[in-house]
Amino acid sequence: MCQIYLFYNMKNFMQVILMPICLIIYGKGVAQQHAEDEPFIIESYYKIKWGHADEFISLWKKNHLPLDKEAQKKGDIISITADKPRLHSGEDTRWDFKVTVVYKNSQAAFDHDLTAPYKKKLYPDLERLSKEEKERFELVIAHWDVMTERMKLE
Repeated sequence: MCQIYLFYNMKNFMQVILMPICLIIYGKGVAQQHAEDEPFIIESYYKIKWGHADEFISLWKKNHLPLDKEAQKKGDIISITADKPRLHSGEDTRWDFKVTVVYKNSQAAFDHDLTAPYKKKLYPDLERLSKEEKERFELVIAHWDVMTERMKLE
């Protein structure tokens, strides 16, 4: 039992701590290779605990989307779209929510403080925001980001 518990904690540690660090390091290399004036696309997938997808999406719309919309008004984000599957799939391939953000360039995509200036303006109660964001991420089973590029089909 102890071994399973350690694996579970290590798995969570990998997803929550190491994956974002790897993405930052890898992303900086990608950002340097990507033309500075080209849009940069990131798709974020979320697998949510069964029965809690609507709650997660509601919290995302309330607490995260407004920040991205402010960055969009400034011009750092070109577009934001969200999707959810119409049908279910197997547990190993299941995702419940996908957000696609098109940034003006790779520098904006990897700027971890991109939305920080808007937090206090939009959310005077930062403690409440932090609590609700913690609740939102407690609903997540898995999360992954996919950097994509548009292909010319001609």
